[in-house]
Amino acid sequence: MSFSNKLGDFIKNILPAPFTIAVLLTFITFVLAYNLSSGSEDSSHFFKILQYWEKGLWDNQLMVFAMQMMLMLVLGHCLALSTPVEKIINKVTSYCNNTSTAAAIVTFSTLLISFFNWGLGLIFGAIFARKVGEYATKNNIKLNYPLIGAAGYSGLMIWHGGISGSAPIKIAEKGHFLEEKMGVISQSQTVFSLMNISITISLLFILPAMMYYIGGRSKSKNVSIKAENKIISKEINGAEKLDHSNLIAYLFGGIILIYCFYKAIIIPEKFTLNFINPNFINLSLLGFCIILHKNFYEFINSVNSAIKGASGILIQFPLYFGIMGIMKYSGMIEIMSDFFISISNEYTFPIFTFLSAGIVNVFVPSGGGQWAIQGPIIIEAATKIGVSIPKSVMALAYGDQITNMLQPFWALPLLGITGLKAKEILPYTLSLMVIGGIIFIIGLLVF
Repeated sequence: MSFSNKLGDFIKNILPAPFTIAVLLTFITFVLAYNLSSGSEDSSHFFKILQYWEKGLWDNQLMVFAMQMMLMLVLGHCLALSTPVEKIINKVTSYCNNTSTAAAIVTFSTLLISFFNWGLGLIFGAIFARKVGEYATKNNIKLNYPLIGAAGYSGLMIWHGGISGSAPIKIAEKGHFLEEKMGVISQSQTVFSLMNISITISLLFILPAMMYYIGGRSKSKNVSIKAENKIISKEINGAEKLDHSNLIAYLFGGIILIYCFYKAIIIPEKFTLNFINPNFINLSLLGFCIILHKNFYEFINSVNSAIKGASGILIQFPLYFGIMGIMKYSGMIEIMSDFFISISNEYTFPIFTFLSAGIVNVFVPSGGGQWAIQGPIIIEAATKIGVSIPKSVMALAYGDQITNMLQPFWALPLLGITGLKAKEILPYTLSLMVIGGIIFIIGLLVF
């Protein structure tokens, strides 16, 4: 058995379902808070901790955050399923005539798309990888299909440092749950900072080059991936014509996009990036999705397909918010931030944040959920040490995204679309993780 197979089996054996992990983390947090927080001698302390949990569980700001992240994934997925995006993929696929070229093109495209929206990038990469497999099958081209699948998953290496990244986009919104601690921070200081732009450009060129190199030295073989049959449209009667109306869809979607343009360009006295927040991105995505699907019938069908991928956010986020509630109200945040302060200084803190975020992501495979749990600790510690908060946020974002190459949770949609297994893509995603990790650490040290 190869190393990748052993590692894949090991991870599968030690990691239960993400929901189970969230429950176990809740128990662990509860026990720690019960024993470390003041008042443990009090007979009612047990129920106080439960009250902290409930307070976080249904926190209004955090529930809004969960809905925003869920819509971002669903609408990005819908956009990837639209006919224009499919046509673009089919066009680019014609250039994928060997493993090296295909791996480089799929990696670069997926990384670039994921920078703008992680849900779009995730499904775009999966569909692109499958289309390459279909093209190779049709034209009898030998291919390392698992490598192409890994290339389609590479966008998860860049997403949290992109425009739709959970942490940087949330802190750019007025009224976010940490505003009292850190204020509102525009994406010009995080996503569009010199550090992140430099790191992103490095990833965009180095990772495709690495995949090209691996592709040239890997074994290729014939693949058998048949094109999926298109669903034949049924006859439209009565009021159903409204569901299939292109005019109404274009009108509604157009109004949404015009308003987004008005909000971003016309209203501000001078052009800034302050308009980029979760609500703006989701509203823009909604407008584009409706227009590109041409009618409400096709749009809703794509939503029905996409909604399955958002189930994790829907059911797991409240548990993460409950954990945050326990940590916040019991004083655990201060205790853990003091620990970070004791082992780091202004130079090493971003690196420790990056490494710890990478570890946490293995158990909390959600950028939004991780920000809810780890964000308050990081911000508290960064404030006390005097480290740049935007840099600290991005260090957390980098750590969160890098171990996506190890944690197969977000790979499930890709595996379902491509027909691959996690252990087949793991050797190549681990290579992406190693090279990406070096780039992130260098970036954090240089800037």
